[in-house]
This record gives sequence, structure tokens and C-alpha cells, in this order.
Amino acid sequence: MAKYQFFVLPNTDRRQFTFLDSASETFLREKEQLIAQGFDVEDDLIYAGNEKEAVEKFKSNYISALEDYNASHPETTLASTIIELFRSAMKRINK
Repeated sequence: MAKYQFFVLPNTDRRQFTFLDSASETFLREKEQLIAQGFDVEDDLIYAGNEKEAVEKFKSNYISALEDYNASHPETTLASTIIELFRSAMKRINK
């Protein structure tokens, strides 16, 4: 199973990310380049059978963390619901 290191741009809510296979011969050089471009190392290494699975695990971890946070704070859940209802209504109006 391969080990993937993920990198994110700060203040993008993990939406702008990239990753590297830590077994790659160029891993350290590429890691330095990403950090020089402003990326931050995100979380621990992710073990996955392939790149697609690694990305899915990376994304699901974020969604799961948000759902856990929302579930633990009812006021946040209410605010998120109202915002999503508003966005949905605006999309329908703009069609």
C-alpha cells in the first residue's frame, strides 16, 4: 500500500490541495518546491492502494470532521442549514 502526503494552500478550507507519493525518488525535492510555493503539509500520511483512493480518504476525513463539528454544536448546524437553504433558493431564482 502506498503512502501519500497531502499539501494544501492556507485559507482554502482544504479545497486547493495536491499530494505526493512518499516512495517517489523525487518526493523530498517536490515537497520542498510545494512548501516554497506556499503549500502546507496537511495531516499525517494517508495509506491507500492508489491515488484515487488516497484523494477520497483525504476528502472524506474533512467532510467527516465537519459533520462531527456540526453535530456537536446545534447553533452551527442551524446556521449551516439556513445558509444552504439560501444558496439553494438563489440557484433556483437565477435559473
